[in-house]
Amino acid sequence: MQPSAVTNTSNLTASPSQFYTWHNYRCAYEVHQQINTTPDGIPLLLIHPIGVGLSRRFWQRFCRQWYNTGERNSIYNPDLLGCGESDMPHVAYTPSDWAEQLQYFLQTVVQKPVIVVVQGALLPVAIALVQKESNLIAGLVLSGPPAWALMTKKSPEWQQKFIWNLLDSPFGSAFYRYARTPKFLHSFSTRQLFASDNAVDAEWLNTLLAGAENPASRHAVFSFLAGFWRQDYTSFIASIQQPTLAVMGETASSISQDGKKETPDGRLAHYLACLPQGRGLKINGRNVLPYESTAEFVAAIATFINEVSELIDN
Repeated sequence: MQPSAVTNTSNLTASPSQFYTWHNYRCAYEVHQQINTTPDGIPLLLIHPIGVGLSRRFWQRFCRQWYNTGERNSIYNPDLLGCGESDMPHVAYTPSDWAEQLQYFLQTVVQKPVIVVVQGALLPVAIALVQKESNLIAGLVLSGPPAWALMTKKSPEWQQKFIWNLLDSPFGSAFYRYARTPKFLHSFSTRQLFASDNAVDAEWLNTLLAGAENPASRHAVFSFLAGFWRQDYTSFIASIQQPTLAVMGETASSISQDGKKETPDGRLAHYLACLPQGRGLKINGRNVLPYESTAEFVAAIATFINEVSELIDN
């Protein structure tokens, strides 16, 4: 098996794909560190987004840029169950399921505190992880967190189950075959994810095409589309005691009707008003900042991560 390591940089080394077993499922991850140096600072735990063809490979550009700027933190980059090289059981996944997977990963593989860097609407997974394993979370970086209305309004359970049953059918299988075509992936990316059409490049599309090749990858995507993550997280966000940085795109948008009227400034204000130790900033880009605005994103979070590392060291 070929390692899905980041390439084309002299400053980065990545382990080949490694595996651990959780609930009898085979789960994949990789570890990055700067080549020929001793890791320094708190390790990073990356949580990739869920979507057609998405997996830990979403973070390739981020890892390259992180080490090209001279940072020395180790990076743990796992595939969530149902994605990438991890097993893809035919189940309806919830944020709690993925958080339990990452909790086990922290306890058995990492075995030390981390700063969690979570992309987009996987924020509920990070929130659940903090609730389950607070002692191993030193801080959080929220990359393009969802519209505030999506994080504070529970969708009805009957609706979640209805959408899941609709998608978990021959109709859903046919939809997924279409959704993993280059035409759909390019159209969706330009309409919903990227600020610039030109940023939807061959690397992005080829990564998604490869990630969606296994039709079993649809179950994680359908779980996300069904809205099993749609709960009211207000009290949980307010209980996060770790330093938290929210990074918003200047043109951040929302697919949901509930979030379409919200401005990036308004969204950021909602999060900062609720987070006990929150801070925030905006950078160029839209909804996939670690990929579209990699250099700016790394620069934006590096100071925060180094500050948290110093706090822990002292």
